[in-house]
Amino acid sequence: MYDLVIRNGTVVDGSGMPSYKADIAVSGNRIAKIGHVAEKGCEEVDASGKVVSPGFIDPHTHFDAQLLWDGYAKPALSHGVTTIVPGNCSLSLAPLKAEHRMKLVGMFNQIEEMPYKAFKEGVVWDWETFSEYITRIRKGLAINVAPLVGHSVIRLWVMGDAAMERTATAGEIAGMQDVLRECLDAGAVGLSTSYVDMDETLLPVPSRYADAGEVDALASVLAEYGRILQIVPEFYDPDLTIARLDQLAEISLKYSIPTTFSPLFINADNVEAVGRVMARVDEQFARGARVWPQVQTRPIDISFSFAVPSLIFIRMPGWYKIMRFGTQDEIIAAFSDPENRKKLIAEATPNMALWSFLTLRFAQTEANQKYVGKTLAEIGKMRGCTALEAMIDLSVEEKLDAHFMAANMGHNNDERVSAMLKHPRVHIGASDGGAHILSFSTYGDTGYLFSHFVRNLKAMSIEEAVKKVTSDTAGIWGIPDRGLIQKGYVADLVVFDAATIDRGEETYVQDVPGDGKRYVRASHGVDTVVVGGGVAWSAAAGYKDDTRGAILPGEAAETRPLVAA
Repeated sequence: MYDLVIRNGTVVDGSGMPSYKADIAVSGNRIAKIGHVAEKGCEEVDASGKVVSPGFIDPHTHFDAQLLWDGYAKPALSHGVTTIVPGNCSLSLAPLKAEHRMKLVGMFNQIEEMPYKAFKEGVVWDWETFSEYITRIRKGLAINVAPLVGHSVIRLWVMGDAAMERTATAGEIAGMQDVLRECLDAGAVGLSTSYVDMDETLLPVPSRYADAGEVDALASVLAEYGRILQIVPEFYDPDLTIARLDQLAEISLKYSIPTTFSPLFINADNVEAVGRVMARVDEQFARGARVWPQVQTRPIDISFSFAVPSLIFIRMPGWYKIMRFGTQDEIIAAFSDPENRKKLIAEATPNMALWSFLTLRFAQTEANQKYVGKTLAEIGKMRGCTALEAMIDLSVEEKLDAHFMAANMGHNNDERVSAMLKHPRVHIGASDGGAHILSFSTYGDTGYLFSHFVRNLKAMSIEEAVKKVTSDTAGIWGIPDRGLIQKGYVADLVVFDAATIDRGEETYVQDVPGDGKRYVRASHGVDTVVVGGGVAWSAAAGYKDDTRGAILPGEAAETRPLVAA
């Protein structure tokens, strides 16, 4: 008898080859048989009329903190995501000395928009080393985790406060190499760094003080393990992005390691720039380098209120400064004072086209309910003011708890985005799962891939789409025995209805420690999600207690490849 049998499904195995009908039998955590299975299973799933695919892999997330109170990474698991990669953008929660905890929390708050209160109420700080953090998150882990270690925290560990002030000495770089080895031995999938991010004081994060020699030295350690380097380049400038891409290519060629950069998205005003970046990607791959650009599937949507410093205001210093550093009373006073208000309006007026098409998505007071769902241009007309003035007035009236939505700001040209997603060198990712919880929902990107680009636009086949988010990703990241439905592979599987799979509408829920709220999306059309051979979630029963999540690629001290001297 098998532990699990999935019967009568249409198998899309992750290889890109045509689908076929078969049963799948699982023993322990491995696929034991594919074909006709006469034997019974201790648990059986009827997949008639549905697709059975490998579990989806999300390579760009920030679930580092959420995993401490939620080993399922809800609701990602319910969307068919069986493996997540946290620790991107130079930020991970380990290695981290006690004296730097609040510094890192500030960086997560600034960069990933994670609330301070969630860390205060939801995190018990009982680790310092990367190994101790891995031990901590293993408890109740229902989803696989392939954790990156952040360059910024490695610098903090070795250099202390000097990490935020200067380049490193030769001795400090050697110390960072030793720390990175310890992290890779403990299970880190690679290293992340950033060339753009700022801390909570709006100064560069520690990784931005590193010189090229330091990055090269850390890459040499990655080479000892064959692990990946992830970076955030200066994505707002195509010339700088191409320069970073070239730097990655040289590292990849020198050390024979994979590299990836994100984000890369296409807007009406950057079509030529993205074309230049992709042309250079092709050139570098032709040389033998591996420089994978990560591209998201969904359009760019941003929600915000004046209560939280939104990145939508980052290029408006007057606005961003008061929202970043002001209390509720100070922010209200700044926008109520006539003289200061004039200055703020003058700073924001050049972006009037943006403010005009924003919609009010939430208000608390009864008086303002009539405006919910309308654009600020419409509200301004009703109130006899500009869209910008309407946004300010509503925010003050609602004591900063008015929420606005900027929908379809970019990455929404179906023809161009489809072409990017289909590109053989494009790595589908950049979901930011677990981050930006009050700005947009980072869930359902795979559902959107299948509903919009496969089913509606027919821009790619279901076999192509599954391959992109399973075996391609496993191969890029060096995750063994996953990403394919193949005998002997780990049984991370998704059963879904190709006719209905989708992401749900964005909803506002209160499920973050400290009574915090966030935007999420429910999954549609996903029937069953299997992690490590056990059903972790099903549409019929929800989340299961059978927690079989693994750390990938896992401890590596005894499996490190030999490197020639």
